Amino acid sequence: MTMDPQIAAILGALTSQGTPDWSSMSAEVLRSVSKMPPPESPQTVGSVNDIRIPGVTSDIPLRLYRPTVAAEGLPLLVYFHGGGFVIGDLDSHDNLCRAFCEALPAVVVSVDYRLAPEHRFPAAVEDAMAATRWAADRAASFGADRARLLVGGDSAGGNLAAVVCQLARNAGGPAIAHQVLLYPVCDADLSRDSYQRLGQGYFLETPMMEWFWDQYLPEAALRTDPRAAPLRAASLEQLPAATVITAEYDPLNEEGNLYASALRGAGVSVQHREVPGVIHGFMSFIGMAQVADQTFAEVVAAVQEALAEG
Repeated sequence: MTMDPQIAAILGALTSQGTPDWSSMSAEVLRSVSKMPPPESPQTVGSVNDIRIPGVTSDIPLRLYRPTVAAEGLPLLVYFHGGGFVIGDLDSHDNLCRAFCEALPAVVVSVDYRLAPEHRFPAAVEDAMAATRWAADRAASFGADRARLLVGGDSAGGNLAAVVCQLARNAGGPAIAHQVLLYPVCDADLSRDSYQRLGQGYFLETPMMEWFWDQYLPEAALRTDPRAAPLRAASLEQLPAATVITAEYDPLNEEGNLYASALRGAGVSVQHREVPGVIHGFMSFIGMAQVADQTFAEVVAAVQEALAEG
């Protein structure tokens, strides 16, 4: 399959600045150069509020989106942004959260979890679980239905969503109705075939992933912990139904496909699509690439169908 022309054009723009020297890159510099200006006309939602909630060691910033539709008992989506556990924030994924808020429609809680290397594993996991519990406990006050609790995320955020589902199952709650995993980080094994074939020239590169893992969890021997690598869990049984999106030109392709397959093999209901012609992170290009818009619509439809089936 050839690359989607619109995605190829975006990739060309992203790579025109050259490849960073990951051996000397600092998190502070990467955050500075990767920060994007906000869109001039963000999608309209009913309301947006920035709040802070207590975390394990410090407050966790959240952004709460309510849709324009006036309804009670809406789904409640707790969303974790991507960025290799090092970059990303409430602003970087504001467009995607607004889109989910209106399209589902749902109340969306976006989580600004602690980032590495200042806060290494399992800090992000702790914040993700704390935010999910907080949102579940207060669903009714948002006009949402706790029984329709969703978790979702992209890349590193997809990792956190998958881990939250496993931890919630192990702890007996909160009950999660569905998980949305967009090209998730599922393992720390960078020797997989997709890393060899797609580890250079497709935006997310193998040296970049090595650097991200070194920031998040430097102790390589600990990277098989299921809280870091959900694919390594002893059992995937009795996890929430899942919508999983993987990308053809993505070094994470194989681990995402394996996780979807392993979920299905454990008896979990899974809607999985490997999207042809796209790179890691392509869902952030909604409004810029038709394939992103189409895939987003498919994800929304899958979640709506799963919620309707109960």
